[in-house]
Amino acid sequence: MKSRLLCAAGACIIAIISPYTQAVPVSAQGTWETTLQGRDLDGNAATFEAYYDTTLDITWLADANYARTVGASSNGRMTLNQALYWVNNLNVNGVTGWRIPTMLDTGRRGCTAIALSGTDCGFNVQTGSAATTVYSEMASLFYDTLGNLAQVDAAGNAQSGAGLTNSGPFSNFVENISYWSGPINQADFSDAWTFRGLNGKQEPLPRSFELMVIPVRSGDISTVPVPAALWLFGSGLLGLVGIARRKMQPLPA
Repeated sequence: MKSRLLCAAGACIIAIISPYTQAVPVSAQGTWETTLQGRDLDGNAATFEAYYDTTLDITWLADANYARTVGASSNGRMTLNQALYWVNNLNVNGVTGWRIPTMLDTGRRGCTAIALSGTDCGFNVQTGSAATTVYSEMASLFYDTLGNLAQVDAAGNAQSGAGLTNSGPFSNFVENISYWSGPINQADFSDAWTFRGLNGKQEPLPRSFELMVIPVRSGDISTVPVPAALWLFGSGLLGLVGIARRKMQPLPA
């Protein structure tokens, strides 16, 4: 958390500004109500732990600050190397194969300039779809799926209602801190691509920065994995049945 000193009419108070302010699902904003399909990963059909994105053909973890939820990080923030290690080894109720969202570095390598629209760096960046080319998974989620607005439009005019106003079905989405959003910056290996919900900006930032990460998985998760405890119980039960059958067989003459 950070504090901000607010003064009015000669009186000053300390306001606590939390980076974990949660946006709300906004109906009819973006495509999320039709393009995101809930996936049950814990055997409880009443809740969804992930969402299959039919536009990008990837599965998003429903908790956008899962690292904090499971205690992998006290605040969910990690350097790029820490995030890569954690996500690559993540096991969510038997589901593995998670990764960091990615983007496509178009044009000249790296970020040559912060653009207002239509490039890989800046605001209103390219998004794309799995049917053609996916330019940025995080940008596609922010702009297309959730229908959020960048801080400025393509002409550079400030936009009312900009930022992460719609979080759709996701929980714990952090607006004020950037998310890791792709590969290492090929123009400067000390940087990697990021995306920030506060202003809809995609840009490379130092890999040593402690930022957020939301795990994704290529393709769909079609079946609910069997919980490990249940699998062990079932295996033990089958073993007991096998022993009982052997005891019932007559001894050889």
